[in-house]
Amino acid sequence: MGSKNKLKRFKENETFTNVLQPKRDELLSEQFPFKGKWNELYFKNNNPIVLELGCGKGEYSVGLAKRYPNKNFIGIDIKGARFWRGAKTTIEENIENVAFLRTQIELIEHCFAQGEVSEIWITFPDPQIKYKRTKHRLTNTEFLNRYKNILATDGYIHLKTDSEFMHGYTLGLLHGLGYNVLDANHNIYNSDGVPSEVTEIQTFYEKFYLEQNKPITYIKFQI
Repeated sequence: MGSKNKLKRFKENETFTNVLQPKRDELLSEQFPFKGKWNELYFKNNNPIVLELGCGKGEYSVGLAKRYPNKNFIGIDIKGARFWRGAKTTIEENIENVAFLRTQIELIEHCFAQGEVSEIWITFPDPQIKYKRTKHRLTNTEFLNRYKNILATDGYIHLKTDSEFMHGYTLGLLHGLGYNVLDANHNIYNSDGVPSEVTEIQTFYEKFYLEQNKPITYIKFQI
């Protein structure tokens, strides 16, 4: 994507009512008004809140919102030029139960209050295979603790990835920590009984990986 195109999308994001772009200082100083009040101030209902972390173009946020109008969805990514597509689609199609939040995932506890979130989807994250990058791995112990602080006690986390490494690493970590693994599948397109939203909603990256015949894996767990 050219720099002109990115700039255009950044500017258009600023006009979208479904895009929130808090400053880092605003979050760290606990001045973000939506923390603990997403349903009250933004969605204007009491429906469960579902997050998509590293949402990219927002395919899962939009796809799930269409399937579940009785839930609220928030796509989170630091790259606003990517989720511009999802934000624009929801405005064009008048889908009101989706928002997009531009921030770093490590600041997530400054965006949501304890127990405010019912589900989290992590879709095709960078596996961060090199040892020096482990602190950025979205299912490491530090991130899991952050999710635990904002998830409801009966909340779920979904991990969908093409990375066998990420799948195995996460499963091993979950078992080691004694967390409740509800579903673990090494190849969702070659298995029975896979939930429809896991196979029927596909991201841009997922379609690319499928063309390369890479198996897509899935884990559903509680922490």
